[in-house]
Amino acid sequence: MLDSLQIPGHLWWDKAVRAALDARDVGALFRHVSRLAHASQTRIGAAVGLEQGYVSRIMAGRKVTSIDVLERIADGLRMPDEARMTLGLAPRQRASPSDTADSVHQRHPDPPVDRSWHQEVSAAAQLWEGEVNRRDVIRQAAFSTAGYTLPALRWFTAPPPRDVDRAGGRSIGQPDIDTIREMTATYRRLDNQYGGGHARETVVRYLHQEVAPILTEGRYNPATGRRLLSAVAELTQLAGWQAYDEVDHGAAQRHLAVALNFAHAAGDSVLGAEILAAMSHQATYLGHTGAGVDLSRAARRTAHLAGVTILAAEALVMEAHAHAAAKNEGACAQALHQAERTLDRADRSSVPRWLGYFDEAYLSAKFGHCFTALGKPAQAERFAVKSLRMNESYVRGKAFNLALLATVQAQRNEPDRACAIGAEALALASQLRSARAAGYLHDLRAQLAPHRRRPAVRHFTHQVDATLGPRRDGYNSPRA
Repeated sequence: MLDSLQIPGHLWWDKAVRAALDARDVGALFRHVSRLAHASQTRIGAAVGLEQGYVSRIMAGRKVTSIDVLERIADGLRMPDEARMTLGLAPRQRASPSDTADSVHQRHPDPPVDRSWHQEVSAAAQLWEGEVNRRDVIRQAAFSTAGYTLPALRWFTAPPPRDVDRAGGRSIGQPDIDTIREMTATYRRLDNQYGGGHARETVVRYLHQEVAPILTEGRYNPATGRRLLSAVAELTQLAGWQAYDEVDHGAAQRHLAVALNFAHAAGDSVLGAEILAAMSHQATYLGHTGAGVDLSRAARRTAHLAGVTILAAEALVMEAHAHAAAKNEGACAQALHQAERTLDRADRSSVPRWLGYFDEAYLSAKFGHCFTALGKPAQAERFAVKSLRMNESYVRGKAFNLALLATVQAQRNEPDRACAIGAEALALASQLRSARAAGYLHDLRAQLAPHRRRPAVRHFTHQVDATLGPRRDGYNSPRA
């Protein structure tokens, strides 16, 4: 796999590499890694979470100054602490001098220690600023399963910060937190009705211009700080979901990782379970089914510890879809059965409002996706039909579910019915700014290609091309 870049331990003590680290010359560092580790630009980019084209520009002389990006590069290349400190970064593990000498001969560096919540805030502020200013390093970030490994590990192993407070100039209280939550609810409604691309820039601008100053310049005590970070985590998770809906997967991953770190600092296990489930959703969408299973199980464990049964059911559904995408029918069936049983005993009286989407229609849609991925259209059709008995305010969700039912009809060799239902999905998708919705319809168009001579298929194909244009996601992967 591209992510498994193997760097010989002696590389970090090469004189030229040390000089590059000392000068923070990332381009020179990448060139030395390419030469000494026999690594292509693509492999380096996959390891550090950057597109190959951006790695090429760095190697050609483009400067990297963002601490957050330098941290990603250090983590992706698995730099030992001495190399990190030469680059100007904090060590990941405190060690004695004798330990440092021994580390030269270790095959793998020590595992990272926790970043302080102040560092998480600083990294988030840089991310939001970079998105608002459309910096290449944000737009060119690539998705990597390794990008979720460390946040998930920290979630379970790092102790929560003792004090989440700040002695800034502006007093921050519950009204400020309530405002963030109300803005989040408004943006979430817009996301469901119009797609992730509709308000994504507005959300990130709000995070950068309004939320970041509260976090970095405000004055608040630990109790207020935890509530504040919880509210910001929820909004950051939404920003990540919007980026995911726009198939901007690298940016989505970074926002979701920040959101999970904030939820950890806030001690909000309920929101943490939801974020882990979202990470699983994205990983499975991109075909990383192993990571999808692992992240869904992390979400389920968190939900159990938090005592929120409905979240455990959601996590089981995510696990089932990852198994289905991997063609593991037995594991999928077991997870779906557990999900049904878990949902039956769930208490909805205290469900967070951001989990309002998870109902019988949503569950049916996920069942339908699982059976579709397993090539069982007869079973998938029953659930796809049930998924349309849904809250009409979820316009994007209805477009997804119509596309699912149309896909099932295509699998059942009913091209005319597939086109009729697909046209309904297309009518909704044309009102959305959702690259995922467009992707489902492009997938349907491709499935109908063997029937291209049928008048209904020719008409539907023309409609898709005229309405949506070329596909943007570039993935041939399981959808949900």
